[in-house]
Amino acid sequence: MKNSYSIFDIVGPIMIGPSSSHTAGANRIAGFARKIGGKGYTKAEFYLHGSFAKTYRGHGTDRALVGGVLGFGPDDERIVDSFKYASEEGLTYTFLPTDLGDVHPNTVKIVLTYPDHTFSLTGCSIGGGNIKIININGNNVEFYGKNPTIICTYPEQKGMIAFISNALYDEGYNIHSMKTIQNEDEVMLIVELDEKLNEDLQKKISKGKNFGFFKYLD
Repeated sequence: MKNSYSIFDIVGPIMIGPSSSHTAGANRIAGFARKIGGKGYTKAEFYLHGSFAKTYRGHGTDRALVGGVLGFGPDDERIVDSFKYASEEGLTYTFLPTDLGDVHPNTVKIVLTYPDHTFSLTGCSIGGGNIKIININGNNVEFYGKNPTIICTYPEQKGMIAFISNALYDEGYNIHSMKTIQNEDEVMLIVELDEKLNEDLQKKISKGKNFGFFKYLD
C-alpha cells in the first residue's frame, strides 16, 4: 500500500527550536488552546506528561507553549523571549509535570483561567510538528487540526446535526468528517470540512441554533 506522506510530514515545519515534536508540536497545541478557548485569560497552567515532563526546559517546550498561548506560531522568533512577552501582557503561567495516563509521551494538558471560567485542552505532539487534540473541556475528542473545523456544544435536541449538514450542503460544502461526543446534558459536535467556511455561512450556522459554545477554526 502506498503511503500518503507529504514532504512536510517527513521534514517537519519551519520552526524555532531544536525539536519539531517538543517545540513546533507543543506550540501548535497551545495555539489551538488559544483559538478554541478564546482570548481574555490571565493564567495558563501546563500539565506536562512523559518526555514533555522530563525535557521541557532543555528542549524549549516551555517557551514554545507560552509562545503558543500568546499567539506566536512555530516560526515566530518571539518564542525565544516568550516569557518576557508573557510578563509584559500580565499572563502568569506554571509548568506541572504529571501523569496523564495512557496517552502519547509528548502530551500536555493546558488549563486557561479567565475571570469567570476555565478552559482546558489536552493535545499530543505526534511527530514532525503534527498534533492530535484528544480532550476539550473534559470531552474526549480526536482531531488533528489540518482541516477547517467547527466545534460546538449544545443541549441534547433533535435536528442539530441535520441543521448544520443542510446548511453546509446548500452552500456546496463537503464534510470531511463529523463526530459527536455525548455527555449527560450536553453534546459536543466536531465537523471537519474540505475547504474554508465563508464568513456569512459561519454566522448563519452559529446564530441558527441554541449553542452553548461555537467556534470555527480555519
